[in-house]
Amino acid sequence: MPRIATWLRAIRVQQWTKNLVIPACWFFAVSDPSQRDMAEGWRPVVLMFGMFASFCLVSSAFYLLNDVRDREADRLHPVKRTRPVAAGLVSPAAAVRTAAVLFVLGFFPSLVMFLRHTDRWPMMAVVLGYSAMQVAYSWCGLKRIPYVDVVVIAAGFVLRAMAGTTVLAVRLSPWLLVCAFSLSLFIALCKRRHEKLVCEESRTALAGYRLATLDMLVAATAMTTLAVYVAYTLVPETIARYGCGAKLAFTAVPVAMGLVRYLQLTYSRADVGRPEKVLLSDRVLWLVLFLYAATAAGVLLWRG
Repeated sequence: MPRIATWLRAIRVQQWTKNLVIPACWFFAVSDPSQRDMAEGWRPVVLMFGMFASFCLVSSAFYLLNDVRDREADRLHPVKRTRPVAAGLVSPAAAVRTAAVLFVLGFFPSLVMFLRHTDRWPMMAVVLGYSAMQVAYSWCGLKRIPYVDVVVIAAGFVLRAMAGTTVLAVRLSPWLLVCAFSLSLFIALCKRRHEKLVCEESRTALAGYRLATLDMLVAATAMTTLAVYVAYTLVPETIARYGCGAKLAFTAVPVAMGLVRYLQLTYSRADVGRPEKVLLSDRVLWLVLFLYAATAAGVLLWRG
């Protein structure tokens, strides 16, 4: 049992929460009267789960490879030094072998879906694009370039959103794609700010960051995220699509609450260096997510 727990930590199961962006696309599609037929039934759910599993396994493969590559630097980090590879609990050779298996298994769902539905070749293209981006980030030096590294991280969330839409062959509003990008950029910048304060020596790119610039960008991306989301709820296309008038704008209230809560955690020296831990453990954020789901459901049911 301890060995299983070690491997679960090594593949970073908790990081799979990032891939919840993929099934979120199903929620928006099934709530859209013009696209509901493409998202209803068991088949779209299976396809969505397959894409979610594909991204989880592929991302875990890259986590293992990154841990092998960065194990010496991770030993200087107050938190990363406890990772199984850096701590010596998992050997580099075993990590590489496991990464290869996860990579093959991760491509299998998207490959099967591609072979069965060749008209949906973007499904395979998105997984390949995500993999290429991970290679460029970790092995071609993008992670060592200040500010470029967080943009690449944010682009990864856009690719996840695109994965959710391609697997269902539905259309996601460009406003939501921009919102996903700005929100993930906001979270990444908060993480870099935390790392700059507590463990600057553990990451090469951190030396190029300045706290004043980070503070400005954190505020800017938070405001951009809220502004873009509000704009999405009020544009004529969204109003016509969901048929609920301007009432969808009410869902911006919990969005604003979530952004303010994350800012509070960032500037209270909470461990926002691990966003997945914050999202899984902070009760206020869980309450905000519940309020968003309840508000969205209420607005979509109360049409007209």
